[in-house]
Order: sequence, then structure tokens, then C-alpha cells
Amino acid sequence: MAANMPERALVEQWRDILSLHARTQCELDRALHGHGLCASDFEVLDLLSEGAAADGGCAYRVQEISERVHLSQSALSRLIGRLEKDGLVDRAMCPEDRRGVRVALTAKGRALHGEIRPVQRAVLARMLTEAAPDAD
Repeated sequence: MAANMPERALVEQWRDILSLHARTQCELDRALHGHGLCASDFEVLDLLSEGAAADGGCAYRVQEISERVHLSQSALSRLIGRLEKDGLVDRAMCPEDRRGVRVALTAKGRALHGEIRPVQRAVLARMLTEAAPDAD
């Protein structure tokens, strides 16, 4: 029985991580809903904002984004399609590889990202601070 204690603790730690992720995702979705976005939408805008070229050009290929936001390529393509329809991103052929598609924030996307970034960061700070073990 004692041999199972380290394994049990490991499993409980994993479940705590999953629970924190689920609670945080729900809180983010709730906070961003009033802005017409969900947590995954914001994650893509945030990534594009961080990687934007100085000229505002396309910084990421769709495949690169899918690796960073943990969505399948098909789910990400649908998400980008919604963001593009809402005027928040533009898609363009990759000049160095015509098979690739690059995505960039539009001016509207940059403005919305700037407006809701503090909301998203506040939710993260609250959720992750509440979950942090007490430092004694």
C-alpha cells in the first residue's frame, strides 16, 4: 500500500492541474464573452500580437500557431476564419512557400487585443494566485 502513495500523489497532482486549467479556461471564456471572444480566440490574438513584425506584417504561419495554442490545424483554421470574418486578422499566402498561409492582426484586431489584454491578464493573475501554494 505504501508503494502506491507516490503514484497516488502524482495522480492527484495531475488532477489538480487539470482542474485548475478547466476552471481558468471557464473564467477566461466568461470574462471574454462580452467582447465577442473565447479564451482560444484571445490566445491566437495574443500570440499574433507578441510576434507582430515592426511593419505589422504576418509573423506566424498557421502551422506555427497550432503548435503554440494547442489546437488541431482544422480547429485553428476555423477559429482563424471566424477572426478573419470579424475583421480581426488577415490571411495571406506565405511569400517564401506558396503552400503556407501566414496570419496577421489587423488594426481592429490590435485595438481589441489591447483593450481586452488587461482583462485576460487579471483573470490569469487571480486564478493562478488563488491556486498557488502558500509560501511560508
